[in-house]
Amino acid sequence: MSEPHLSVRGLHKWYGAVHALRDLDLDIPKGQVLGLIGDNGAGKSTFIKILSGVHQQTEGQIHFEGKPTRIVTPRDAMNLGIETIYQYTAMVPEMSIARNLFIGREKRKWGVRGFGFLDQRAMAKEALEAIADVGLHLRSAEAPVKDLSGGQLQGVAIARAMHFRSRMLILDEPTNHLSVKETNKVLDYVRQLGAQGITVIFISHNLHHVHEVSDRIVAFAQGSKVADLETADTDVPTMIDLIT
Repeated sequence: MSEPHLSVRGLHKWYGAVHALRDLDLDIPKGQVLGLIGDNGAGKSTFIKILSGVHQQTEGQIHFEGKPTRIVTPRDAMNLGIETIYQYTAMVPEMSIARNLFIGREKRKWGVRGFGFLDQRAMAKEALEAIADVGLHLRSAEAPVKDLSGGQLQGVAIARAMHFRSRMLILDEPTNHLSVKETNKVLDYVRQLGAQGITVIFISHNLHHVHEVSDRIVAFAQGSKVADLETADTDVPTMIDLIT
């Protein structure tokens, strides 16, 4: 494996008396698509919440791009270039695609300290370019996101992360409740991310999807890492055995 993009050592997380994550050591090289599998309560969500700045580890170290780092808040994660996209993508339904893509990073014609007139035209133009870069072609960036399908919403979320130069994407159940056509489109997005050198952690209960797009598969059970395999060295029945 190449130099780790993300490295964690001795990661533990306690919630009161519950030991949710146990002594996790894990290295993820830059540009790898890592499939993360495990049953409910296996520790997957705890791990990504630590990387996303939602929770902090009880013990252990995190190194990102070779440097020790503390991720205390979601803003810390974003500043590092770690973006998490959940199955229910956090967007404002009544706002436009462009506004959602630039939310928290709005372009302004002029202004100071977050105040001023928004540059709607520039945001709309860049938003269309950003979503086209992931193969999503929409007529207008001014349409409200409530008019988009589930697959299109995931495409906009991925486009937002790529446009703002995210270095690592965590995709949490991105194909849940999508049609077959939309699911295939999201899986295509994941392949594009890996091809562009963006590191991806892909989490799904659909093991066929994980096996299809991942370079490597890590299995969690009862808070511990129980397997770490190259995708070519495993198959879906083996993956089922690992998590059950």
